[in-house]
Amino acid sequence: MLQKILVRTIDLCTRHAWIVILAAVLLTVGSTVYAVRHFAISTDVSQLLSPHIPWRQREAAYEKAFPQRNEIILVVVEAPTPELAKLASERLAQALVDRKDVIVSVAEPGGGQFFESNALLYLSTQEVAGISQKLATAEPLLSRLAAEPSLKGLMESIGLALTGVSAGQLKLDDAVFSMNLLSETVENVLAGRPASFSWQVLMNGRPATRSELRRYIEVRPILDFTQLEPGRAATTAIRQTATKLNLASELGAKVKLTGPISLADEEFATVKEGALVNTGLTIIAVLIILWLALHSFRIIGAVFLSLMAGLAITAALGLMMVGALNLISVAFAALFIGIGVDFGIQFSVRYRTERYAHGILKPALLKAGASVGVPLTLAAAATAAGFFSFLPTDYRGLSELGLIAGTGMIVAFISSVTLLPALLFLFNPPGEPEPLGYAALAPLDRFLERYRIPIIAGTLIVATAGLPLLLALRFDFNPINLRNPKVESVATYLELRNDPTTGMNSIIILAPSLQEADAIAARLAKLPEVARTTTLSDLVPADQPQKLELIANAAERLKNALNPGAPRVASDNDNVQALRIAANGLSQAAGSADSPGEVAARRLSAALSALAGAPAERRNAAHQAIIPPLQQGLSDLRIALTAKSVTLDTLPAEIKRDWIVSDGRARVDVAPKGDPNDNEVLRRFAKAVLAIEPRATGTPVSIQESGHTIVRAFIQAGIFALVSIALLLWIVLRRLGDVLLTLVPLMLAGVVTLELCVLIGLPLNFANIIALPLLLGVGVAFKIYYIMAWRAGRTNLLQSSLTRAVIYSAMTTATAFGSLWLSNHPGTSSMGKLMALSLVCTLAAAVLFQPALMGTPRKKA
Repeated sequence: MLQKILVRTIDLCTRHAWIVILAAVLLTVGSTVYAVRHFAISTDVSQLLSPHIPWRQREAAYEKAFPQRNEIILVVVEAPTPELAKLASERLAQALVDRKDVIVSVAEPGGGQFFESNALLYLSTQEVAGISQKLATAEPLLSRLAAEPSLKGLMESIGLALTGVSAGQLKLDDAVFSMNLLSETVENVLAGRPASFSWQVLMNGRPATRSELRRYIEVRPILDFTQLEPGRAATTAIRQTATKLNLASELGAKVKLTGPISLADEEFATVKEGALVNTGLTIIAVLIILWLALHSFRIIGAVFLSLMAGLAITAALGLMMVGALNLISVAFAALFIGIGVDFGIQFSVRYRTERYAHGILKPALLKAGASVGVPLTLAAAATAAGFFSFLPTDYRGLSELGLIAGTGMIVAFISSVTLLPALLFLFNPPGEPEPLGYAALAPLDRFLERYRIPIIAGTLIVATAGLPLLLALRFDFNPINLRNPKVESVATYLELRNDPTTGMNSIIILAPSLQEADAIAARLAKLPEVARTTTLSDLVPADQPQKLELIANAAERLKNALNPGAPRVASDNDNVQALRIAANGLSQAAGSADSPGEVAARRLSAALSALAGAPAERRNAAHQAIIPPLQQGLSDLRIALTAKSVTLDTLPAEIKRDWIVSDGRARVDVAPKGDPNDNEVLRRFAKAVLAIEPRATGTPVSIQESGHTIVRAFIQAGIFALVSIALLLWIVLRRLGDVLLTLVPLMLAGVVTLELCVLIGLPLNFANIIALPLLLGVGVAFKIYYIMAWRAGRTNLLQSSLTRAVIYSAMTTATAFGSLWLSNHPGTSSMGKLMALSLVCTLAAAVLFQPALMGTPRKKA
């Protein structure tokens, strides 16, 4: 009955070809317009999983409670010295506040007046005591520098220090770091290289850490969700502002952007980068393969137009059903072309075979429909069933892909038995001069028939022997590994992740109150996997009375030194004279000995002497490199010595908002101990924290829980797919043996694909795992064609036109997936790699293993 329906449908479409084509054109144009107007894509990988999963609900609750910590662009300002980084970030933050057209708010975490005033309180009591002692010792130098902030004042300070050396109060060896630091700055100035000097580094007595050279600005942008990159306007504004402020040329500062918004925007930019070129090359390659398969521009045109019509309709239906595509469902186009073209090739190759046999166009089309219609219908239904099996799972990305791709298979089938015959009838391709098929494969047919049992046994033995490899199959659950590490937002994120002070891999717990948050933090701090815990209470410094007393004493002692009145201004001649005096003093102090201090003193003496003899602009450059940071450092010191007692009540509101919600709920931040780039470290960290606090969320929890969700989803979907396909095959084939002859090669191809993944070191991930439903889709179609031909009594299958159709169909599919492999986006590229691998295994199982497994066709009763 199905065969009769299909033949009548084809007959009707050919008799009314112009009406069918006109209807298809109108539907295609309408679908294209709808798809273009409603096209949307979400690049947020967190949305690939169902929002109804408990851990996703905890994640959503945290994001709702602290939206200012999620919808942000994190601006990272790096400069050669801590002072320049601070100055650059302050200038940029101040300028961005005025961009209210694209920015909601601007904040400097760890910066601002509060932290500047109370910076010393957040050090240990021992550190505050040490700084107080250093300041007391440096009082004469500070007084001199504050009174005359110039090269002359600095040289006179060096003279004071040398007086201490002469008196035996100081040793040159104790000042090696300071002298070399100043020498390097002066040498850079003389050589015309970028030069900077850090008084903070000088006071610390060590080079600045990477963290000290960075400052952060959190920008909440106005997001435009009508655009594919919602934060682009704010991103552009930040970059333009940084350029306008000349931060790079004046301060040597680099401005880099990361954070959720920048990551999402650049993710889409990476996905679409080169997509147009890749798509164009794919279409050209598919057309070339179609020519090799069909040898007729008219047939190729019919198949291609039918395919494009189906793609446009599927795109429109997909957007109607899901609203916005995601990074996995966007691959529906490649799946549609790769699998949908198979239906057109199967019908067209069969048409060519019948055209050779009958010579007349209309009977050849009807005969082709009678011959291939039922296998085509069964293949489309089984493929769609395989894709639809992903609908009930929690893996939303794959579920939506299954919905669109499954619908697309139905569209492709309908197009292949309606529009394609109508186009072929209208185009009226010439007759076939010779039979189709591969006569050269006759020896392989005979080999498969003669050595059937050894081939089956050998294949199964090899596949079974490789099963232990599956124990080593890796699944990379970390979504950051699906992004291009070369783009700025990802590269910056990876840099910050290596810095334990940034908390990029922290676990977050939302507690009902601050008291409970503190109790949770105390419990978790005892875990060996935890480096530190933080709550709002930790922003109230400990041991404040002792620290405030030390700070007050230092402020009183340095009051006159730091506030000398109007600073004196030195002329260039004054600077030259002071440089020469300091150079002579250093030379005399160094003598001819070779201790580290004396070597450093001679180096500095030579640099200062050269600077004294250099043009005035070099001394101006040295002044700019050394004196402004000094003035900023003195200003910061004055502010730091005004520290006041800090309590929960006196903490600024903008700081409290980052730690406590208006309803009293409080955030606990838990940082991991160990390598932040090691997924196993993060897995153990998440497991340990979740065992004590099941309400935990954050990146490590998301990585672990998403892995469990995806594995569970694929187990469920695999079972659903196999059961649904098996039932469908049973309904049509009515023989358990024939169902197994179809499914066994399919499962064999899946097992071998995963074994090869282990051998070549290709881990599964959020994106490339869709190769498994592809395996079901393409694999079950190929195997149905062979089982139906075998049941019809056909022999020598490798020589038949069927194998020609299957091989060229596989080639077009491989080309479509190859375009994904060439993508600049690592996730999309890995998707293409695994698809290609699974396709090779599927084709081998269909063409080489299944004919041997089926053997000689059974005799009809």
